[in-house]
Amino acid sequence: MSEKTLKKVESEARLLEKIMLVVPGFRGYKQKEMRREADKLVRDHFGRMLEKNRNDLQDIYKILQTSKLEEVAEAIDQTVTKLDRIVARIEHASYGYSGFFDAVKISEDDLDRMLQFDVKLLDDSKNIGDLVKSFKEEVENRKFENALAHQNELSKMLDQLDETFDQRIDTIKGLEVQ
Repeated sequence: MSEKTLKKVESEARLLEKIMLVVPGFRGYKQKEMRREADKLVRDHFGRMLEKNRNDLQDIYKILQTSKLEEVAEAIDQTVTKLDRIVARIEHASYGYSGFFDAVKISEDDLDRMLQFDVKLLDDSKNIGDLVKSFKEEVENRKFENALAHQNELSKMLDQLDETFDQRIDTIKGLEVQ
């Protein structure tokens, strides 16, 4: 998916090809910019996916509240808060820029790894979305017996997603992630 996104951004930049041929160093600069733009597109999509999950979780919370399942509803509320925090981090995450005086410079390879990282995060969020969808269907059909198990699994998945997103900063800067 990152390759496809990168190609789309590149295809929209045809007017700049002439400049790339004339201005020394511009080509490498523009390729970095296209990678950053591709990363932004991927993360925007990622954020929208998680926003939908948050809305579905709020619907689940309301059903659990009206069904007097306070323990699970409270756990879902905490999960929604956790998801809100992750969405905010995604919206404010770095696009892979490094300042002129930064000790660690971000290379094209680092940006490519960042895109690969973002695609993995998309896959993880798809799995979260699948769980939320089935959870919501069960709750809407008043099947509450697995609600706490679904909530616990979802919470673990979000913790893992958050941890993976933490590692993204190291990926951007080309640091080894253990």
